[in-house]
Parts: sequence; C-alpha cells; structure tokens
Amino acid sequence: MAQDIYDLTVAYILDNQEKFYRLAYSYVRNQDAALDVVQNAVCKGLEKCYDLKNPNALKTWFYRIVVNESLQYLRDNRREVVSAAEEMPEEIYIEPEYDKEREVYEEVQKLPEPMKTIVVLYFYEDLTLKQIAEVTQTNLNTVKSRLYSALHKLEKNLKEVLA
Repeated sequence: MAQDIYDLTVAYILDNQEKFYRLAYSYVRNQDAALDVVQNAVCKGLEKCYDLKNPNALKTWFYRIVVNESLQYLRDNRREVVSAAEEMPEEIYIEPEYDKEREVYEEVQKLPEPMKTIVVLYFYEDLTLKQIAEVTQTNLNTVKSRLYSALHKLEKNLKEVLA
C-alpha cells in the first residue's frame, strides 16, 4: 500500500509538472525561483505522501503544497527581492499593440493574496470550487464569495485600465 501511494504520487507529479511550474511562477514571477519552489514542493510531497490517507485527494493535496511553498518563498525572500529590484531596475519591452491577456494577468497579480490564489486556481489551473476549498483549507462559501469579489474587482480595474 505504501509503495502504491508513492508510485501514484510520482506519476502524478511527472504528469503535471508544467502545471505546478506555472502555478509557482504565477506567485514568484521568476523562472529560477519557480523551479526552486516546485523542487521544494516535490521533495516535501514525496516525503509526506505516506501520510496521505485518501489517494483521491492527491491533486488538491499537492496543489496545497505548491501554493504553500510559493507563499513561503515570497515570505522568505521579500526583502531580497525588493533590494535587488531597487539596485537593478529592469526594463520590460512591451509590444505596441494591446494585449488583453497580459492586461488581465497583470490585474490578477494585483489582487489581494486570498483572491489571487482562488482566481489562479480556478481560471488558470481549472480546479473546481470544491477543490479550491480543499487546497486553501477554506469554507466553500468563502471561496465562492472571494471568487465573485475578485471578479467584480477585476472588472472594475480593467474598465479603468481600458478607459
């Protein structure tokens, strides 16, 4: 049984590694940092997979690990990122034409952390509201409320950006 859950965890991680990288990147916004976050999440997941009682919860369980590792990385590196940004300002090239997807993504990144997590998991990772409630360890109605509040806020912000 223990080897089965380990093999199941390894197979799940290998099948979904791009999704985990994308999720981590949406938080840390740095390629190397996102790879570090995913690596830490994989190590933690493989160490703790034997504690998983329900193999059907593997998806939400591992997403929670990736989200928590991303948030931990941000907490640990907050000062470092700010000081590095002050020393070397990075100029970003932006295409002259309007890119709606980029605008939406930038507005999602500006949302408060609980709202941002829900929007990213729902729209970018295709998790259900119930799965998001499990990942964030939040009441389902709270998840729904935060999602609708986030969508309202995004709509308002995007109208201002486009105006």
